[in-house]
Amino acid sequence: MNKVSVKKMIISGLIAGIVLSVISYGGLFVAIKIPLLKPFFVEYLSSVFVSDQSRDWFFYSHAIVISFALSFFWQRFKTVFHGHFIIRGIEFGIVYSLTGLLPILWMTYSQIDVSAAMVLSWLFFGLFQSSVAGVIFAKMNP
Repeated sequence: MNKVSVKKMIISGLIAGIVLSVISYGGLFVAIKIPLLKPFFVEYLSSVFVSDQSRDWFFYSHAIVISFALSFFWQRFKTVFHGHFIIRGIEFGIVYSLTGLLPILWMTYSQIDVSAAMVLSWLFFGLFQSSVAGVIFAKMNP
């Protein structure tokens, strides 16, 4: 990697991190206001989840962490994706979701007492996040 590609990787990763943070936390605040979704969020009150605030920064920093990881992944494999930048970004999100998310979520569901609906919501949210990041990367770092 040369200096220009590293700079593009860092800048696009930072912008994707900011966009994903806004979408993630904005979406969370909107979603908890929807009466139909309230029973879904009750599952997060389970003892499976840490609620003592000792590790909250992991939760709040996830959008930045995933953005830089995805930016690195994009930098290495962007030549594999072809077509319009939106298509490239969505395809990137699908590839990441199938190779990175699905296996770990499969293990999570098999080992931790969480519902299938919760795990599927994580899969679809991860697909959404990685596709949004992919579109940003495809536009800023083709």
